[in-house]
Amino acid sequence: MSIAGNHHITESDLIRGCIEGDRRMQELLYQHFSPKMYAVCLRYAGNAEDAQDILQDGFVKVFRNLERYRGEGSFEGWVRRIFVNTAIEHYRKQLNLYQIPEIEDKLIEDKDLSALDNLALKDLVRLIQELSPGYRTVFNLYAVEGYTHKEIAELLGISEGTSKSQLARAKAILQNLITGRKKSEGHP
Repeated sequence: MSIAGNHHITESDLIRGCIEGDRRMQELLYQHFSPKMYAVCLRYAGNAEDAQDILQDGFVKVFRNLERYRGEGSFEGWVRRIFVNTAIEHYRKQLNLYQIPEIEDKLIEDKDLSALDNLALKDLVRLIQELSPGYRTVFNLYAVEGYTHKEIAELLGISEGTSKSQLARAKAILQNLITGRKKSEGHP
């Protein structure tokens, strides 16, 4: 692993240095992971300011919990999980503002989202940010992070049916946003 262009620093050196409070190692860890983790935060956040808040909170948790990393699985995966969980915590704080309604699965049709293939990643992130916090969180957990509806239900304190309906609605909204933008740009 090459840490921020420092080929001689190993992942375990970096982790040990951060645990020991070495500011240089902490800065290297931040520089190495902040672009990828900011992208994760941006997918869950409603805007760049919220993403920055999640990023900051996530790094605080990474540094506080480094001693708990046991070397099982990839370090980047461990860091990513902290950021996803931090984003979920931010979402939960918003639950009082945006309650997720229970909707029966049969009321919502899952549509083909082949138009997603034609979008640049930054365009997709912008569209995802337009979703309500509930839709955005379920979409990210399912479509990006690979959680099951059962796992999402447990994480967010909702039913599996609500998770499924939130995902279907998120997909439908994204499809409408994509096709609406294509039409406004003169594409069929």
